[in-house]
Amino acid sequence: MKGYVNIPASIPVKNCKYCGARPVVALVDGIRYVVKCPNDDSHYQTKAGVIDIEDWNFHNTSLFDE
Repeated sequence: MKGYVNIPASIPVKNCKYCGARPVVALVDGIRYVVKCPNDDSHYQTKAGVIDIEDWNFHNTSLFDE
């Protein structure tokens, strides 16, 4: 098992600003979730709790995004 769930393509989510990977949802502490980069845990991830795609999108937007 991978330890995470892929976010469906029908949900608009920005790719990781560091490596360009599509984020995943990972279970932490057995009861909370984070949205994170699947390639590197040092890249941005949301605070543990509810699945917060809005926070992920906010932190993975650069000044050059439209």
